[in-house]
Amino acid sequence: MENQTQLSDVQAVKPHVKHRNVVLAILFSILTCGIYGLYWFACLTNDTNLLSKYKTAGGFGAIVFTVLTCGIYSYYWHYKLGKKVGDIEGGSSHGALYLILCLFCLGFVNFILAQCALNRVAW
Repeated sequence: MENQTQLSDVQAVKPHVKHRNVVLAILFSILTCGIYGLYWFACLTNDTNLLSKYKTAGGFGAIVFTVLTCGIYSYYWHYKLGKKVGDIEGGSSHGALYLILCLFCLGFVNFILAQCALNRVAW
């Protein structure tokens, strides 16, 4: 009984993030020519900001900064996303890996990795 009490206390403190199907998110991003990808970008930003001690601009702000800087902000965003995912998982930072993937035009892999990490902690 004590274990259940501790578990419910942890769940009460942890903010709620939505479980998203990664395959559907990729499919919707393709079908909408990237519009759903922008929404997913914003959701990943907001969800990781909720769960991590590292904070960045909110979802809409991150999109605006990316557009205003002609994409340069996205490199910083991917690096910080890796740091936040590492913090959420309780392990080491994945910032360098996420940045390298982004530099090799594999930023969508970061979306998949981050969403899978968020799905593991979503309730």
